[in-house]
Amino acid sequence: MATEGGRPGAVGQPELEARVTRTLRRGSEMINESGTAGKAGRGETVPDSRGRSLRGWLRAPPVMRGLLPVHPSQLTAEVLAGITLAAVSIPVALGYAKIAGMPVVTGLYTLLLPMAVFAILGSSRHLVVGADSATAAILAAALAGLAVAGSPQYVRLAGLAALLAGALLLLARLARLGFLANFLSQTVLVGFLTGVGIQVTAGQLTDMLGITVAGKSTLTKLLDVARALPQVHGADAAVSAGVIVIVLAARGAARRIPGLLIAVIVAISVSRAADLAGHGVAVLGPVPGGLPHLGFPALGWHDVGVLFGAAASMFVVILAQSAATARAYAGRYEEVLSADSDLVGLGAANVAAALSGAFVVNGSPTQTQVVDSAGGRTQLAQLTASAMVLIVLLLLTGPLASLPIAALAAIVFLIAARLIDIAGMRRILACRRHEFAIALLTTAAVVVLGVEDGIAVAVVASIIDHLRHSYHPLNSLLVKSPAGHWQPAPVLPGARTEEGLVIYRFGTSLYYANASRLIDDIMALAGQGTPLRWMILDGAAIGDVDYTAAAVLTRVIEHLRKRHIRFAISTVYDPVRDQFDRYGIGAALGPGAYYDTPGEALEAFHRAEGIIGE
Repeated sequence: MATEGGRPGAVGQPELEARVTRTLRRGSEMINESGTAGKAGRGETVPDSRGRSLRGWLRAPPVMRGLLPVHPSQLTAEVLAGITLAAVSIPVALGYAKIAGMPVVTGLYTLLLPMAVFAILGSSRHLVVGADSATAAILAAALAGLAVAGSPQYVRLAGLAALLAGALLLLARLARLGFLANFLSQTVLVGFLTGVGIQVTAGQLTDMLGITVAGKSTLTKLLDVARALPQVHGADAAVSAGVIVIVLAARGAARRIPGLLIAVIVAISVSRAADLAGHGVAVLGPVPGGLPHLGFPALGWHDVGVLFGAAASMFVVILAQSAATARAYAGRYEEVLSADSDLVGLGAANVAAALSGAFVVNGSPTQTQVVDSAGGRTQLAQLTASAMVLIVLLLLTGPLASLPIAALAAIVFLIAARLIDIAGMRRILACRRHEFAIALLTTAAVVVLGVEDGIAVAVVASIIDHLRHSYHPLNSLLVKSPAGHWQPAPVLPGARTEEGLVIYRFGTSLYYANASRLIDDIMALAGQGTPLRWMILDGAAIGDVDYTAAAVLTRVIEHLRKRHIRFAISTVYDPVRDQFDRYGIGAALGPGAYYDTPGEALEAFHRAEGIIGE
């Protein structure tokens, strides 16, 4: 109901129409997901939310779930959003190619076939897939020392890494491993991307300032840059400063202004007009135009072994980052999302990158936001952007030859700087200090050890954080409120639900690491206080019981029996009860030891004790 001043009121016509639109959209997507389309599936006419008729749109083919349906009224907005995406993505892709150590034209290749392949195969209507700073940095770290950056051998190895990452994504789909995306928490992702941002920004300072340093690691590179400041090349520094000013001014004026593209155009124009190359400013040089050559990268088992670790690291980042972004936008627009379809789309996009001479691609949160802000609501915007990149490759690569390296480094610097999430780190610190420590550890690992080792630390930190949560479950004693409702109370030595009875709720699944908590709590409850006659374990939060925990529970039951305390279980799910029976716990408990609810267990206790009333 619409409200005014906090009171219910009549629903306004615009709000009513908006609700109907959302309901119809969600209904159509649920039909798509289930594969039953009713009349639409038979090609009959179905009215859309605006009253027009659409034939067969409600059942989009599985390969175009992120694209269809497209309402005719939305076509203009989709095309404009795609042009905006291309305007922003072209200079950004050049920067990502530089981060990866690849020829700059390969950055444009990532926006061609890979972006189009995901637009057709993925289920997300919003996720933009292309080159990404995090995966580009992992790739550069993995290929360092294996080949000269930008050389044909380097490009082949990069293609092999993309092929391996794509294969892992497709295998993950076959093995239904999409849940692995949940093992990189938001806390760890903030720390990881912040570390990548610091590492990449530090790496651009030499080109921005026109100096050369010997340091390889981030910390030594920063120290060497500080020592080399007296040798800064003024023209390069001026170009870098000019690019930064243009981008920040455009960003401050309006976010839809393609500041990066404007900066590239200005830098190229100034470079050609002032002959910056003749004044010692390094420029890109000739950029090959035309379509990429298709073909598999050279395969060698030795190279596969060397690159497999990096491919696995990129697989984890792609899985986590893409899934988180796609889910966020699907939730915003109340859309159905298929993680399996997106895994296929991401895997196929990386295979397409390998076949077209590009490098690994990923779901990009920033580029997705660009499309969303420009009004794009389907993958048609991404297909439009791919078409614009095709035009650039065929007709407009010539001017890129005059782009100063310092300008490109400044663009990369600005892109990477936005990954340094100081605000996010401060929010984590304010809310959860121990999670801030994990985020900070991840950041430090990336900066000190490098991106590839940093992602390993990030995964381990996420798993440790998960285990810490399940190791310290929020267990409680269930008691009745004065109004007669169940409410949790702290587990204190000798505490009782009522005289002679304890109803104890374990707060998570039982497994080997937290089984000791079960023993400690039950011994504290049963070993102190007034005489205890019944002990009820409430299993509402228990979804699984492993072998070790079952053995511990059996010992607990035997211990309580020797003390003449009846042990029973309430609110246990059928699969968990089946586990109990396989472990022999059901036989140890005896007949009548399962209760559907804590209230039923309380009533049984009252009958056994001869208590009259409630």
